[in-house]
Amino acid sequence: MKVVLVNGSPHEKGCTYTGLRIIQEQLAQNGVDSRIYQVGSRPILGCTGCRACKKAGKCVFGDRDGVNEVGQALAEADGIILGSAVHFASATGAATAFFDRLFYHLPAEAKRLKFGACIVSCRRGGATATFDQLNKYFTISQMPVVPSCYWNGIHGYTPEDVYQDEEGVRVLKTLANNMAYLLHCKEQSRVPLPEELPVVMTNFIR
Repeated sequence: MKVVLVNGSPHEKGCTYTGLRIIQEQLAQNGVDSRIYQVGSRPILGCTGCRACKKAGKCVFGDRDGVNEVGQALAEADGIILGSAVHFASATGAATAFFDRLFYHLPAEAKRLKFGACIVSCRRGGATATFDQLNKYFTISQMPVVPSCYWNGIHGYTPEDVYQDEEGVRVLKTLANNMAYLLHCKEQSRVPLPEELPVVMTNFIR
């Protein structure tokens, strides 16, 4: 079992990374492997809606900034946890651009019914808005969202501050425990995946 952890913060070893490390250590205690991918420390091109990925089977911009690497990792993994700092009460620009392209270019079978979760880090406010934003990547991708005992936010201005947020640390460790539990349950299950229904697309004028 393996979980992909994605750090969308511009600070490679900052608060978001520290939160992901807490999760990574807790997953390991539950027998789940994971890897942290750093993606937010450089400018990232947003999705242009070119749909070239539908023909190429990958994001045509993704070899430049790791979108395809993380996409392949997710396709081979059992779950994913997205992490972002809070900028203007939302995910960072780089994280949003990366996650948009990551989830758009991957085929449904690479995501469907795999477990997803997110964490956010902030100094003070904007955590729940960012949390809601990131969870939408999972709900549109048929990915069950793993819960914790509170909304998955960690507070602090420095990595050292993160460990002082004892309630936040408990939330992250609980998230890791719940992710591991669900992965173990799925591994033991013999229930086949439900049949995928045909794709139907409509709009509001025809």
